[in-house]
Amino acid sequence: MTEKTLLNTAVKAADDKRAEDIIALNMKGISLIADYFVICHGNSDKQVQAIAREIKEKAEELGHTVKRMEGFDEARWILVDLGDVVAHVFHKDERNYYNLERLWGDAPSENVQRELS
Repeated sequence: MTEKTLLNTAVKAADDKRAEDIIALNMKGISLIADYFVICHGNSDKQVQAIAREIKEKAEELGHTVKRMEGFDEARWILVDLGDVVAHVFHKDERNYYNLERLWGDAPSENVQRELS
């Protein structure tokens, strides 16, 4: 599976669970952690968990092994490590506080609009 396919799968899965303000950052040459970050948020603990679960399940359906999922029980900031793609699923309040978009402001955004409904 290509990293772009994995990125699009994560974005579509988040959108399917009504994640808000979905963005994808191209981290190539900026971070050694991953090639892409997907950042989004939900408005409740249950929605945040549903978004993270959907990303994990859709990646696994394509035969991709999810390396790690952290923060699921607390549902404030769930990190889904897919290897080349890392999804950050925030509760709305936490997203505003951590503001990863500003932290990684030098990373270009990827156009993922065709994956969004």
